[in-house]
Amino acid sequence: MKEIAPGLFDWAAFNEGIGQEVHSHYARDPGVLIDPMPADARLPGEPRLVVLTNRHHLRHAADYGSPIRCHEAGLHEFEGSGVDVEGFAFGEELAPGVRALEVGVLCPEETALHLAIGDGFLALADAIIRDDEERLAFVPDVLLGDDPTAVRAGLVRAFERLLEEEDFDGLLLAHGDPTPSGGRAELEAFLGATG
Repeated sequence: MKEIAPGLFDWAAFNEGIGQEVHSHYARDPGVLIDPMPADARLPGEPRLVVLTNRHHLRHAADYGSPIRCHEAGLHEFEGSGVDVEGFAFGEELAPGVRALEVGVLCPEETALHLAIGDGFLALADAIIRDDEERLAFVPDVLLGDDPTAVRAGLVRAFERLLEEEDFDGLLLAHGDPTPSGGRAELEAFLGATG
């Protein structure tokens, strides 16, 4: 577990369900866990809320004993599962300094989270990952549905909108190492090279 900004922690763990290492995040104040796997060290403070960036990121959320929230469009995933997950809407402040932002496109509930920590962080689900060379990338075409070109174009528009509307410098990725500083420029360069 690394503290990548004051009160903001990142760790990686192997997710057997997908056969890959994935990342989880914890904002000590206000006690928000994002897409949590088991932490490799004791969390500093008690988590008060778990937020999923999409319905596929339940991971080990139930192990933490905190309320779990996912965008309302993804709640069908949890019906009959025995796990209580509450919905939220895009634009909602989920906890002080943590807002849910619309990405959609990849799946209806695909959410970015804005964290008001330091110069701001944008936490991303599956829409943008790191490739084998540690560069930002879209997920492989096989995971983008029937029209990968249209999905990629929609993702570019969604992230261009977030760049226009949100102030942030850091990036948190569910699938890849974070960029504590310079993440905004990294995202802008990626979108520019894509378009």
